[in-house]
Amino acid sequence: MIFSLRRWVPRIVFMLLFLVLLLVASGGYRLLREAITPIHPYREPKGHAVKVLKPESDTPENGSMADRLRWFYWYGE
Repeated sequence: MIFSLRRWVPRIVFMLLFLVLLLVASGGYRLLREAITPIHPYREPKGHAVKVLKPESDTPENGSMADRLRWFYWYGE
């Protein structure tokens, strides 16, 4: 089997160039993602922040079947 070097050199150069550009693009995407995302997305808020949602304490565990069904459709739990 004969391998033509003239046919394989452009293919190898294309694959190497594609790999280098892929690494540059993924590195740029990683840097952009780190610059946009907040440092601590789940940290405690500072200042005069108020917690908006609180867990419901009146779950219909011992209620009627209709109450439990309403609870399921309303909250999806």
